[in-house]
Amino acid sequence: GLALIAGPIGKCAQFPLHLWLDEAMEGPNPASILRNSVVVACGAYILIKLQPILVLSPLALTALVTLGTVTAIGAAFVSIAQIDIKRVFSHSTSAYLGLVFIAIGMQWTDFALILLVAHGFAKALLFMSVGSIILTTTSQDITEMGGLWKRMPATTFAFLVGSMGLIGLFPLGGFWAFWQGINAFWYDSPVLVLVILLVNGLTAFNLTRVFRQVFLGDSQPKTRRAPEVFWPMAVPMVSLTIVTLVAPAIFDNLSLIPDWELINPLSVVLMVTSSLIGIGSGFAVQFNRVWARPIQEPFRFIQDLLAYDFYVDALYRRSVVLWVSTLSQIGSWCDRYIIDGAINVVGIVSIMGGQSLKYSISGQPQTYALTILIGMTVIGLLVSWLV
Repeated sequence: GLALIAGPIGKCAQFPLHLWLDEAMEGPNPASILRNSVVVACGAYILIKLQPILVLSPLALTALVTLGTVTAIGAAFVSIAQIDIKRVFSHSTSAYLGLVFIAIGMQWTDFALILLVAHGFAKALLFMSVGSIILTTTSQDITEMGGLWKRMPATTFAFLVGSMGLIGLFPLGGFWAFWQGINAFWYDSPVLVLVILLVNGLTAFNLTRVFRQVFLGDSQPKTRRAPEVFWPMAVPMVSLTIVTLVAPAIFDNLSLIPDWELINPLSVVLMVTSSLIGIGSGFAVQFNRVWARPIQEPFRFIQDLLAYDFYVDALYRRSVVLWVSTLSQIGSWCDRYIIDGAINVVGIVSIMGGQSLKYSISGQPQTYALTILIGMTVIGLLVSWLV
């Protein structure tokens, strides 16, 4: 069971194999769209297909729930502390796939499937809008942006629709996905309901924070003359905006949306409340330079802890990377001085032997034949003695 989930853990960027996704954000934005919306989700889809086998291993299911919970909460917090707009959404992807892992571990494949689809639509749209922003501003630092809603209305609307489709706001896809999760865990594991609400609230706060700093406020030097993206990028973005808006109809055709009489009103209230609290907090908190780099030690430590991904990268460098590097250096030294040295000694002995023997050559063939015969006899005796 653990061997089956090891690959998807790395593929879906789950703790502790999640560092690659953040580094992959250096790639071009079309690759980021495919990676975060489609490729990364393939690992979770494989787990859904392997569900009949995974149920035979309670340890594997427990590991999925545990790692999914740690990743969902941790990545949601880490995403809040990022100022690189692409890294913000890379950690958000890990958080949502952590919820998918929880659903698979709890054997609620309907929730896992609808969350994968809803997340794919919304996150692809968000990355398209982010790509438009990066293309026109030539920057990924959200602290260098502001006032883009006047210059890029289509991108602003696409970002808003993608954000609303990602969190639990009625009636878009995220609402129905989270409702499935809350309804599934309501009686089986109420603690996981709190995890879903926490991740939803943190995501709403994070998206509001990015929206405020990128689209609202005063224009910055890099955004003052930023034009709307040209039509080859605008057409796919607008098309996906429409798809995200009609996602509930797609879910209804797939029979993923329940009947109204089955909906728990309290779960809906909690989900919408967590979304509104996150949005309200994102608008209420003042993001100034003191917030960007606190001077007080406790706040600065917390920000660094989240911004540097709980120092997991540094931990890897001081443990696994250090051990592998040390072993490779030892192996290189042994190969260069012991193995190559032994081979060089044999070569030197052969050369010296040849140089010394060339002066004892008599030129008589019978002497050579006798020498060969004696040598072969000695070798034969040694071989027979060893055998």
